[in-house]
Amino acid sequence: MGGGARHRPGRLGRPAHHAQAGVPRRVPRPPPAPRLIGPRAVAADLVWFGRSDKPADPAAHTYARHVEWTRALLFDALGLNGVTVVGQDWGGLIGLRIAAEHPGRIARIVAANTGLPTGDIPLPEVWHQFRNTVLKAPVLDIARLGQAGCRTRLPDEVRAAYDAPFPGEEYKAGPRAMPGLVPTTPDDPAAPANRAAWQVLTTLDRPFLVAFSDGDPITGGMAPILLKSISGASGLRHPVIEGAGHFLQEDAGAELGRHIASFVTST
Repeated sequence: MGGGARHRPGRLGRPAHHAQAGVPRRVPRPPPAPRLIGPRAVAADLVWFGRSDKPADPAAHTYARHVEWTRALLFDALGLNGVTVVGQDWGGLIGLRIAAEHPGRIARIVAANTGLPTGDIPLPEVWHQFRNTVLKAPVLDIARLGQAGCRTRLPDEVRAAYDAPFPGEEYKAGPRAMPGLVPTTPDDPAAPANRAAWQVLTTLDRPFLVAFSDGDPITGGMAPILLKSISGASGLRHPVIEGAGHFLQEDAGAELGRHIASFVTST
């Protein structure tokens, strides 16, 4: 796999998978509460975002490749079943695809400030501004991007963790490439697969928790769409995490973790 993945077996329970993306490091401060109930947790850095080798060509990154690399880690390398998918940002773009394409491996899903764009609905202007900044900045400040997605101030050691995999601009092909992989037009190469995933997810009989913050200008509009469209979301209590920005796992990681733990134990 070579994706800088970190695998930490737990003592009890079934596996949980968390992936976050948009800016790396994936989980500088993972939500702590799920570990209290004993599930095995897998928190995967995207390929070329952790400590792994980093090709200098942004074209090495495609949406389909990231989906396949993550699938291979979870199912081929680790052989996981009964998975709780917890996806934030790119973790949702990848995780929701995997859940839809391999529903037999999935027990439940948590979507946290994320979505599954098809290019059929325009993305907010603030997202286009972010994409342009990433593409055009002569020096890409990874820690600053992480901080920009938060409402609280990140500690210096967390900002350093965001920067650690990228000692120079030549290491940042992945962060520069990822915003351009998000489908923004109906003819995007990833659009057909994402539409197919939507068709599965809308009727999939798996519990689906929508755990969004109240302060995400990028994906906030996806929460009502998920709640209305996903059959597995019906009948559940969906939290709105107050005072948190896009990276709610940084702003309110403990609270998010408690909601995930409660969801896992009750479904």
